[in-house]
Amino acid sequence: MTMQPFDVSWLCGEYAEECYSFIYIRATPEQVVARLGGRWEDFTPGPFPDDADDHPGFESLGVTSIGDWTFVFDPDWLGTREDVITELSVGTRLVSQAALAIKGLDYFHWCEDGEIRFAWGVDDEHLAGTPDELADTMAEIDRIYPSSPHLYEGPAFLLIEHLTGIRVTEQLLKGSTFMWGIVPEPAAS
Repeated sequence: MTMQPFDVSWLCGEYAEECYSFIYIRATPEQVVARLGGRWEDFTPGPFPDDADDHPGFESLGVTSIGDWTFVFDPDWLGTREDVITELSVGTRLVSQAALAIKGLDYFHWCEDGEIRFAWGVDDEHLAGTPDELADTMAEIDRIYPSSPHLYEGPAFLLIEHLTGIRVTEQLLKGSTFMWGIVPEPAAS
């Protein structure tokens, strides 16, 4: 396996002082919205925001299809809530990544069928160790990023590509039409 460093300068530049959370789930956008308790008919189309200040609403969730996957732009960090992501992943695979660069907060989760397989972040760095399926990928990431940058500076996106087959780029996100809407606040866990 030969991985290439990931250029996330567009993301770090535009969102450097804001938080963002991306969720990737192998399901349709309609299924994802329904699993989150939302109503698909209440979502409206719009572009990916050019920067954090252009977000269509503080509480709005954006979803779009990328192949067999749904990409979720999540303003409320649902992707860091273990109760939410494990429930969303029942019967499928889910990968989430979130960052608040100004505070150095960084989270990554990989879930399969309701269980967290791998978590890396501020609270639980390398939760339960690295699964065998990620050992080669993690070794390659360590080779590419020997100074151990934050996940949002590239490593998370290489893990995402490995687990989903999606190489997230500025062109991919800004060239997609998102559906924007609000889902109910999950119950406190």
